[in-house]
Amino acid sequence: MIIKKLEMQPAFYRQNGRTIASLLNEINGGNLPAVNILENDVNFAVEVVAPGYSKEEFQIDISNNQLTVEAVKKEAEDPENNKYTHREFATKGFSRKFNIPEKLADTEAITAKYENGILTVTIPKKEEAKPKEPKVIAVS
Repeated sequence: MIIKKLEMQPAFYRQNGRTIASLLNEINGGNLPAVNILENDVNFAVEVVAPGYSKEEFQIDISNNQLTVEAVKKEAEDPENNKYTHREFATKGFSRKFNIPEKLADTEAITAKYENGILTVTIPKKEEAKPKEPKVIAVS
């Protein structure tokens, strides 16, 4: 049996072409939504693919530099008491946790929006973490 060394990828580890997150998702019954983590000069953004939820079903909090994104989906009640003979889809809740870089992130200014099935959590960078313009030094 050959074991491949895990190679560091941006924000994820890969083994045999699959992320650890996708392997954990399989173990968890396919209940974890796909996530993109973005960074630019002024902020970080976490995009969570979560169609079928309303914005009231999300709970987002930060504690000890760990961002938690959760959603709770209640099954719709069937007023006619129908029973399924075959069911392939059901929306369940999920919980994802992300470590936030304490020295870089302004955790007091986090915002979130839910649009077209994608939840976007924006985490601004602290001023000292933003890139600075190069200082030009005059030669005398």
